[in-house]
Amino acid sequence: MKIYRHSAAIQTALIFIFIISVIFSLSSCGKYVSHYKAVGFVHSNEPKSAFMNFYSFEGTMVFVMNKTGEEQLQYSAKLESGNLKVYYDNGGEKTELSSLSGGETQEISFENIADGTVYIIIETDGACQNGELSFNIGG
Repeated sequence: MKIYRHSAAIQTALIFIFIISVIFSLSSCGKYVSHYKAVGFVHSNEPKSAFMNFYSFEGTMVFVMNKTGEEQLQYSAKLESGNLKVYYDNGGEKTELSSLSGGETQEISFENIADGTVYIIIETDGACQNGELSFNIGG
């Protein structure tokens, strides 16, 4: 009988741990969350650089980078078809950096970003085709 009670206590503790784990995994640790459908999608996110290349992409992609000192945000992009917007958040406010439509290319250097965590948010308006976006923070 005592073995059964001990087993039930362990089972209850494991269920409690499982429930807590599920709650933490469902709640986002970051401020923004990526969610997308993509084909031929390659991306990378380093503390000072990020990029994404895709054949087809629809949704939202979020990169997190860090800025210190006199560094600038350099951004380049090209898109064959579709529409997307690029935002950044650095200090609590989501601000549009640029918009890009099919057939366009862009190169932008942006200086007015405070030190700290920089969120780069890419949002599409429907499916986009054959795109490349690159972000670098440097001097």
